Amino acid sequence: MGPSFKLKTMVAMSIALVMSLTPAVQAVAADLVPPGNRSAEQPPIPGASKRRTKATKSSFDAKYEKIRDLIAGDSKLKSKIRKVSALYKIDPIHIVGALVGEHTYNVDAYDRLQTYYIKAVSYAGERFRFEHDGESVVTFVKRPEFDDCKEASGSAEVWTCREEVWENHFRGKTVGGKSFPNDRFGAVFFQPFYAGQTFGLGQLNPLTALVHSDRVNKVSRLRKLSAGNAAQVYEAIMEPDSTLAYMAASIAESIDNYRDIAGFDISKNPGVTATLYNVGNAARRAAELAEENQKRKSRGQEPLLPRENYYGWLVNDHEQELREIIAD
Repeated sequence: MGPSFKLKTMVAMSIALVMSLTPAVQAVAADLVPPGNRSAEQPPIPGASKRRTKATKSSFDAKYEKIRDLIAGDSKLKSKIRKVSALYKIDPIHIVGALVGEHTYNVDAYDRLQTYYIKAVSYAGERFRFEHDGESVVTFVKRPEFDDCKEASGSAEVWTCREEVWENHFRGKTVGGKSFPNDRFGAVFFQPFYAGQTFGLGQLNPLTALVHSDRVNKVSRLRKLSAGNAAQVYEAIMEPDSTLAYMAASIAESIDNYRDIAGFDISKNPGVTATLYNVGNAARRAAELAEENQKRKSRGQEPLLPRENYYGWLVNDHEQELREIIAD
């Protein structure tokens, strides 16, 4: 039984899908999700993104143009994007789309790639750890609720399993007399400075890096990460060369999940991969879509295609322009 099958089965079980769902999807060739947006108009942009942009006296158009121009004007960055995309067997447009989405809606781009390297150095030597209310995540995941995750193989399976256990057993609940926040696992344990914070060129959450540690180790030959060494994780996501590898691994994993779990090939739609980069939990979302489409099939309805959110919509809307800047 291969790792990808075990991951799909674990995710399906954890969100109470029918056990036969994933094998049924696997037997059918993946349906191509065509390029372009499914929505005629851009879906609503969250208020937090609007407030953040207003506070910096900027606009989404200005932020989009800034990151677009940074990529277009930096031949070294474009070369790095193309090389890492080739390693992970994805179209470079997917990395470009994720960069554009993050720096348009979440942060402002620095004017030069070199600034990202300088910021990475500024975090070197910082002493912090991943914890909540005095309990380190390394200790937390030794609780008996996580015992089933010991059967998982590889960083993606292990941390996906742990995220699901958090959602099902701890999020917003009181366990053993201790109350836990109604928030994502990554926000509670992996953002020691303030909730919602992501880092570096790729605006990665530390948990995302831990999830994809094995894949990056295998493909890019970078050292494996440990939740017990927070400084090492931050170095990996802050340093532009390594952050591109984690971006590529995350995108490749989303493409794999939607192909193997939901039966859709999303590799030709950068807006969908950008959406998944933005919202995370691709395996769970793929399983939920597969479950919904099984129900629709039983009712004689057409399947739902993966859809872009506001972030992915922008990427698809500017796809041709973004392809042109990464191609030259």
